[in-house]
Amino acid sequence: MTAALYRCPLHGAQVGSELVLDGAEGHHAATVKRTAPGEKILLADGSGQRALAEVLTVQPGVLQVRILELEAVPDDERSLILVQALAKGGRDEQAIEAATELGVDEVWAWQAERSIVRWRAERTARARAKWEAVVDSAAKQARRATIPRVDGPLNSAEVGARIRTADLALILHEDADQPLAGRELPVGQILVVVGPEGGISPAERALFEQAGAVAVRLGANVLRSGTAGPAALAVIAAATRWR
Repeated sequence: MTAALYRCPLHGAQVGSELVLDGAEGHHAATVKRTAPGEKILLADGSGQRALAEVLTVQPGVLQVRILELEAVPDDERSLILVQALAKGGRDEQAIEAATELGVDEVWAWQAERSIVRWRAERTARARAKWEAVVDSAAKQARRATIPRVDGPLNSAEVGARIRTADLALILHEDADQPLAGRELPVGQILVVVGPEGGISPAERALFEQAGAVAVRLGANVLRSGTAGPAALAVIAAATRWR
């Protein structure tokens, strides 16, 4: 079974260094997972550093570990960004969770015209913190050395402005003529734009296409807001990172 991963600062750490895992992560490892001396665990600081460590001692809520291997995971030549419209029923959170497991680098919350869910001013910080917790948990589950950055909420004009600076922006749309599969994918920043339950409005599609985005389809079936983005990221990863 793959070793469990825990968040731990690794700045300045070297092979042979001994570290203390405490706080919430130490409690989870010692109390919830019942980690024992001699077991191997993974440590990551969320910025690209990851280490394999051996547990030396276990006390209530605290592990003393020694680093056996240390690696810096390099950035990919393509930065994958999911522009996810806010959606009801937790489907936006479902989307960013799966996207994180698939390797997305950033997730942007988009307040689309047809989004039923709204991040009002008084709840924005709490809602964004929840997204950050979702991607952090998913990154740990996937044993990732990095945590995707969460941004937003963005309105449609702000999304359009960012599309102009991207190397490629793809609008997932059921009426698109071009398929995503087989499309040439440039090096650089690739945006995947997913609408809410009611879809992307004609005005939003026109705005994004004027900014340089391209509408693409995934297949014959219409996917929900929570599954379209991860499906597109899987297609992109299969053509690039997974080879």
